Amino acid sequence: MISCAKQILLVEDNPVDIDLTRRAFIRQKVSNPIEVARDGEEALEWIRRWEAGADRPVVILLDPKLPRVNGLEVLRQLKTHPLFSTIPVVILTTSSEDSDVKTAYALGANSYIVKPVDFDKFQQVVQQVELYWNVINEPPR
Repeated sequence: MISCAKQILLVEDNPVDIDLTRRAFIRQKVSNPIEVARDGEEALEWIRRWEAGADRPVVILLDPKLPRVNGLEVLRQLKTHPLFSTIPVVILTTSSEDSDVKTAYALGANSYIVKPVDFDKFQQVVQQVELYWNVINEPPR
């Protein structure tokens, strides 16, 4: 079956977290294809792809602690780009430090979610992300 659902860009360097996220999306029957950038440099390469005409994602799930280019720098570049600043960026991290939350929002994050350790709870997070960004939220056209 060919899906016309918009992609989700997952920016995550931990292979275990990538696998858990994919499994949670499959279990929740989220039909959006998931593209993965494994570090900040790969994430920034997507900007060039979008400038060249590739489809933009419906949402970006971004780990702020990334190798090569920090995730917060990725967030800053996305949110200051004149064409891509409206792409929703959800910070998905293990850090609940107040300074990390404040910095992410100051740079333009649309949401900040602390990853639950329990897989069942993580599935609930995935369900809420999918419901909000694919069903409830009305993006600019």
